[in-house]
Amino acid sequence: MSNSRQYWQSVEQLENNEEFVAKHQNEFSEELPLDQFLEKQELSTTSTSRRDFLKFVGFSVTAATLAACEAPVMKSIPYVVKPEEVTPGVANYYASSYYDGFDFAPILIKTREGRPIHIEGNKMCKMTNGGVNTRVNSSLLSLYDTARVRNPRLNGEDTKWSKVDKAVKASLKSAKKVRILSNSIISPSTQAAFDVFASKLGSEEAPVDFKHVTYDESSSAGMLMANKNYFGKAVLPHYSFDKANVIVGFGADFLSTWLNSTQYAAAYGVHRSPENGKMSRHYQFEGNFSLTGTNADIRGAVKPNEIGLAVIALYNEVAKATGNAAVKGAKFEDDNDVAGKIKSAAKDLLSNKGQSLVVCGSNDIATQELVNGINQMVGSYGKTIDINKPLNIRKSNDQEFMDLVAEMKSGSVDTLLIYGVNPVYSAPASLGFASALGKVKMSVSFSDKADETGSVTTVLAPDNHYFENWNDYVPVEGAAFIAQPVIRPLFGKTKTQQGTRQAQESILRFVKVRMSFYDFMRENWKTSILPLQTKYNSFDELWNNTVHDGFIHYTPAPIPQTLEAIIPTDANTSASNVVKASKASGMVAELYTETNMGLGNQANNPWLQELPNAITKVTWDNYVAMNPADCREQGYNTNYGQQLPASLVNVTIGGTTVKMPVIATPGQKIGSVSIALGYGRTKAGKVVEQGDLLAADGSKTIGANVFPAVNAKGSTFNYYVDNVSIALAEEKEYPIGLAQTHFTEMDRKIVNETSLATYVKGKDVYNPDPTVVDSYGVSQTVDKLDLWAAQDIASGHRWGMTVDLSKCIGCNACVTSCHSENNVPVVGKDEVRRNRIMSWLRIDRYFSSDMSKAKQGDTGKIDMYRQMEVPSNYPEAVHQPVMCQQCNHAPCETVCPVAATTHSDEGLNQMTYNRCIGTRYCANNCPYKVRRFNWFNYMGDSKFTGVNPSQNDLARMVLNPDVVVRARGVMEKCSFCVQRIQAGKLDAKKEGRPVMDGEVMSACASVCPTNAIQFGDLNDSHTNVTRESQDERAYNLLEEVGTQPNVFYLTKVRNIDEERIPAGIGHGSAHGGDHGHDAHGEHEEDGHGHSQEEAHNEEHSAAH
Repeated sequence: MSNSRQYWQSVEQLENNEEFVAKHQNEFSEELPLDQFLEKQELSTTSTSRRDFLKFVGFSVTAATLAACEAPVMKSIPYVVKPEEVTPGVANYYASSYYDGFDFAPILIKTREGRPIHIEGNKMCKMTNGGVNTRVNSSLLSLYDTARVRNPRLNGEDTKWSKVDKAVKASLKSAKKVRILSNSIISPSTQAAFDVFASKLGSEEAPVDFKHVTYDESSSAGMLMANKNYFGKAVLPHYSFDKANVIVGFGADFLSTWLNSTQYAAAYGVHRSPENGKMSRHYQFEGNFSLTGTNADIRGAVKPNEIGLAVIALYNEVAKATGNAAVKGAKFEDDNDVAGKIKSAAKDLLSNKGQSLVVCGSNDIATQELVNGINQMVGSYGKTIDINKPLNIRKSNDQEFMDLVAEMKSGSVDTLLIYGVNPVYSAPASLGFASALGKVKMSVSFSDKADETGSVTTVLAPDNHYFENWNDYVPVEGAAFIAQPVIRPLFGKTKTQQGTRQAQESILRFVKVRMSFYDFMRENWKTSILPLQTKYNSFDELWNNTVHDGFIHYTPAPIPQTLEAIIPTDANTSASNVVKASKASGMVAELYTETNMGLGNQANNPWLQELPNAITKVTWDNYVAMNPADCREQGYNTNYGQQLPASLVNVTIGGTTVKMPVIATPGQKIGSVSIALGYGRTKAGKVVEQGDLLAADGSKTIGANVFPAVNAKGSTFNYYVDNVSIALAEEKEYPIGLAQTHFTEMDRKIVNETSLATYVKGKDVYNPDPTVVDSYGVSQTVDKLDLWAAQDIASGHRWGMTVDLSKCIGCNACVTSCHSENNVPVVGKDEVRRNRIMSWLRIDRYFSSDMSKAKQGDTGKIDMYRQMEVPSNYPEAVHQPVMCQQCNHAPCETVCPVAATTHSDEGLNQMTYNRCIGTRYCANNCPYKVRRFNWFNYMGDSKFTGVNPSQNDLARMVLNPDVVVRARGVMEKCSFCVQRIQAGKLDAKKEGRPVMDGEVMSACASVCPTNAIQFGDLNDSHTNVTRESQDERAYNLLEEVGTQPNVFYLTKVRNIDEERIPAGIGHGSAHGGDHGHDAHGEHEEDGHGHSQEEAHNEEHSAAH
C-alpha cells in the first residue's frame, strides 16, 4: 500500500467535474481586451471589466469605479497622476453636515482612496461637541444601498432625464395650481431654489397658484402654534440645557428624538457629573419609558392623554408660589406618586429661577401654552430659553398639510413636487393621502428609492445621496453649515443608466434654469451669508474656510420685533382645552419615535435593525410595550430568555388592525401601551423583506406601520389613540430577538450607583475598595491577592478607557460607530435569538427591583433572589457600556491553547486571528462575556445575504481596509481600535513628538455626545483618561475577580435627596425610593429573566 496521501481542496476538485476543470485551467475566464484598452483613444468608453483592469494596470481605483457595472477608465486614479489629497493607505476627512428632516448634525466623513467608510461628529463645532446619534453615523450605509434608483422613471418605467424634464415642463406650463410638499427646509440655498422655481411659474396674464407646504412626519406644529399665540410668531426657541440646574420634561425625549436632540444631549451632559458636589436635577413625566426617562433623577409615569393634566398640576404649583392665578385642572390617574414629584419639581424650579427649564413633547397647542406660562414664571426666557434665536428644524403646519390633501382630493392640484418626505407611508390614514395623490395630474417624487410614495408618483426623479451633493443648512440662526460631496455620484450617467441628479438641480431645470446647484449656492451665499459675517473679507476666503471647517458663525439679521414672553390672560382657556383633550376611554396607545429607527427612512439599514432598543433590547422589530403588570393580567408572556417567544396580538388602533408582539416593559404606565413609529416599511429594500410580519399587501416586512393610526381630527396631529383593542392572535406566539435577557443587577456591584446626598460623604461610603478573604480568613484588598505574575504596565504606553456612568445616556451611538469602524458583521434576527449577536461593544441596561438583600425580612434566600430578578413596575434604569476590558490579568489569555490571544506591552489584550482555532475557551473564561465567535462565514454564507451588507459588491465598499474581516470559526472582540492607535503613534513618530492627549480616540469615544467615554494613555499623567481613572468615583467592573482591567467606570450619581448606599456595600438598597406597586412578589414565576438559559448565556448575561 502506498504511503502517499492526496488532499482535496473542495468536493468539486475531488469529483473533477468538467466545470471545475475548465475554471481551473482558465483562472481569468474572460478574455483580456488589452489591445482595446491600449489602443483606444477615448478611454472613457472602454468596456474592460473591473478585474481585468486591475490585473494589467495594477493600481487602486476609486469607489465610483468599484460601484459601476462597467469600469469607466476615466474614473480610475492611477497613482502616477493621483490627486494631491489622496495617498494610498491614508484616510482623508471631510467636514460636512447631515440633515434628513428629522436629525441634524455637523459631521466628519472619513474616506479611504475616495471611499466613504465612517462618520464621526465635527468636534470643532460647539453645538454638538462632536457628538452624533445612531441614525446619523449609520446613514453611511445608505450610500451603498442597492435599493437606490439608478434611472428616472415616468409612469413607473425607466426613462431618460430629457423625457422627465419635458413632461414636467409641459405640466408646469399648463398648470394653474402647483404645490411643493417637503420636510422643514433649513437650507437657505434650497429655499432660494424653491423661490426661483415659484417666480418662473406662469405669467402676469396667467398667474399660477403656488404654495410650499411643510410636512414633518414627526410634527411639532402644536408648539409652533402655541408660540405664535404666545409671542406672535410661530417659532421654536433655542434651549440651553447646559445652563439649567433643574430640568423638567413632559413626554419630551430630548436626548433621543425630540427636536435637535444631538445638541441637547451634548449640553445635557455638561452638568450630569457631580463636580464639586453639584449637578443638575432632572424630572421626567411620561407614559412610555423613554431613553430620556431612564436618565432622569426622578421619573413619574403618566398616561399619554394625561400629560397635559400633569402640566396643569405643575402650572398651579408654580402659580401659587409666585402669586399668579391657578387654573382649573382635573385629576389624573396616579399610582406612582406623580403628584408628590410634581410638587418637588415646582419647589426646585422656583429655587433655581433663571436656571431652570421646562420642556414638553406634546403636540397639543393648549398644553404648550401652559408650558410657556411655567417657563415665564420661573424666569427661563432670556436665560435657558432664547425665543429670539429660533430653531429651524421643525416648521410644519399640520393644518396646511390637511388642506393640501383636501385640494388633492378635489382634483385641483395640477403639479405636486414631493421632496424629503414619504407621505404615502407616513400620513394618517384618515386623510387618505394615497388616494388623493392619484387625482393629481402630475406628481413628482425626488426620493432616491422607489419608496411607498416614489413608486406611485407620475415621475420619480431620484436624488443623489447627501454624500454626493452640495448643500447648506441653518438649523439655528447664527450659524451656517456646509454639506459637501465626498464622492462622485455612484450612479452617474453611463451607457446603461441615466443616473441620479440632485433634487435642487432638477427643480431648477424644470423652470429652464440650467445651473449647477454648486454655482447656485455660491451665488446665494454672496448675498445672504457674506454680508452677515465679519471674519473674512473676500467671498473666496469665506467659502474655502467654511468648506474646510464645515460651518461659519455670523450675526443673524435683526428680528423686526423682539419677542417678549407675557403670561397669557386666557390660561384658563388653555387649561379647559387640555382637560377636554385628556378625556379617553379604554386602553390608550402612544405612538412615538424610537431611538434607532426614527421615522423609518433608514428601514433598509441592517446596522439599525440589529441595534438593540435602548430600553427593551429588542432587535429587528417594533412591538407593543406594555407594563408587566398588565401583561400578567392579560396572560401574555413576560419571560424572553434565549429563543423564548413573545405573545403575538392583534392590535386595532385608529381603525387599523395590525399584528405585533407584546413586550413586557417596566416603566410603561399601567393602563397604556406604546408603539414605535418607523416600522412596517414595504418598499424600502431587501433588508425589510427579512421580517417575520406581513404587511397589508401580503409582503414581508419588519414590524408594523402605525403611522396610519396618528390622530388627525384637530388642527394638529395627535400621537396618542384611545379605545385600542389588543387581543391574542391566532398564532399566539412570535419569535423575538433580544440582545439582553437579564434585567436586574440583583444587588451586585455591576453599575455602582449612589445618590448625591451620599456622594458628598466621600468615597469610603459609596465606593470603597473591594476586599476578599484569603485562605487565612483575613480580609485583603484585591491588589494584594494575585493568581498571575504582574504585567509591566509602568513603562511605555498603557492604553485605557474611562466611562462616566453619570454621563452615559445609553444612546447606542458608540455601538454603531464600533460596527462601522471595525467591520462588525450583521447576523440577523435568528442568530440574535441564539445569543450570537456580534457587537464588540454592548450597552447593558439594568432595571431596579423592589426586592433587595436589605429588604429580605422573612423571605427565604431562594425566593429573595428570584424576586430580585424581577424589575419594579416603575423602576429606575441605568446604562453601562461593556467592551473588552483589556485586562492586565486576562483570564482569556491563560486558557488559549495556541496563543491566539496575548498581552501586548501597551496593555492591550490582542487577537491574532490566523492563529485562532475556535476552541472558545477564552469566551468561557471571560467574566465580562465580551468575546464573539464567528459561527458562520457571515461574509459569504447565503443564509445572511439579506442582512449582511458585506455580501453585496456595492455595500462591501463600506468595509474599513485597516481592519481584517474575520473568518468562520474565529473569535473576535474589541481591540481598542488598535488601528487608530497605530496611526496616531505613526503620525507622532513622523513629527518627532510624543502622542498628544486626544490625538488617538477609539471609535466609541469619538462619537459620544456627552463625552462619557474617554480614551488615552494611562501612563501619561496629563491625559483626561488618567485623571478620571484616579477619580474617587472610579472602579473596575468585577474588580474582586482580580483581572485588573484597563477600563474604569465612574460611579453613577443620581441627584436625589435620599441616602443611597450602593449595592453590595453595607445594607442599603441599591435602588431606593418609590417604584409604584409592589406587584412582583406574587408573580416571581412570570418575571423577567427566570429561565435556566440565562445562567448559560455565553454572550450577553454580563458578569454573572
